[in-house]
Amino acid sequence: MKMSRKNWVTASISKKFSLWNLLALSVTLFALVSFALAHPSGVTYHLLKKYSFGPAEGSTREYFDYITVDSSARRVYLSHGTEVKVLDADNGSVIGNITGLKQDHGVAIATEFGRGFITDGAQAKVIIFDLKTLKVIGEAKADKDADSIVYDPASKRVFSMNGDPHNATVIDAKSGDAVGTIDLGGGPEFAVADGKGTIYVNIEDKNEVVAIDSSSLTVKSHWPLAPAGTPTALAIDTAHRRLFSAGRNPQMLAVLNGDDGKVIQSFPITAGADAAVYEPETGMLFVSTREGVVHIFHEDTPDKYSVLGTVKTEFGAKTMGLDSKTHNLYLDTANFGPPPAPTAERPHPQPTPILGTFHLLVYGQ
Repeated sequence: MKMSRKNWVTASISKKFSLWNLLALSVTLFALVSFALAHPSGVTYHLLKKYSFGPAEGSTREYFDYITVDSSARRVYLSHGTEVKVLDADNGSVIGNITGLKQDHGVAIATEFGRGFITDGAQAKVIIFDLKTLKVIGEAKADKDADSIVYDPASKRVFSMNGDPHNATVIDAKSGDAVGTIDLGGGPEFAVADGKGTIYVNIEDKNEVVAIDSSSLTVKSHWPLAPAGTPTALAIDTAHRRLFSAGRNPQMLAVLNGDDGKVIQSFPITAGADAAVYEPETGMLFVSTREGVVHIFHEDTPDKYSVLGTVKTEFGAKTMGLDSKTHNLYLDTANFGPPPAPTAERPHPQPTPILGTFHLLVYGQ
């Protein structure tokens, strides 16, 4: 049947509208997909599991610090006062306890040598243990207030950051011997390694990051962190040479270029930042604070970062680890009682953790 001119015009217009609608839909879908790729869902994190533990052996107060996740070995190391509690990363069961410590802080893993290293600030030592048996096999003299610790695969050395003496103790990972000390010029906090011979350290009382040459054992750079300050938490994107330093006064996250120290962007965060982790698979960055908040950011490009949102956890859950296999976050804290009375040394004391209430929180999507 022959189509009339009127029907032909109507059909042509309808066809054009259909093409335009299809084009518009395609553009919309492309934009949505592009946004989704650039901004992966990071604000849907929720509590998956909670594991509770009794007091550490010999402890008279509840104390906890760094969390170290060994994703390949499926282990989580919890610094818990006088012990390091070692858990199965998948089911939370206790694999073992490394005891006999006085006040432990950080744990560094040197898988190639089958060894782990624990800072004990009260003993001014680094305790060395076997990764298979979890038995203590040695120790190295560090310095008082030994705190953060990092293994550098480039130099095969372990670096203990000693807060009060303002220095770092360097240990040969294979022999377990202390091989040097580095004057940092200020109180070190968290440290990270780039895998190519540079160690970066937050210097809390100087509001700066220093870069250490792990071969010559010298400080090669001092970089200011303004507008951030009093830096504690530190993470690194090794592929793009970016550092993420979170501080407490002012309460800011600063993103730095790892080659020249230039501050690229900064963001406000809540009080008491104490841990930061970066996930290269998703480009997501997490910062945890004492206020019970995890801030989530995304690396859109190495020079542009965006805020994805926050996750409410529990008060005191300021330390954190990331499982790169499951993408789960591990945070630990305790129940808290009222703060003690103010003193001249501590005019604004924090609430006190209650002995025997230590617990681990696991968050995922």
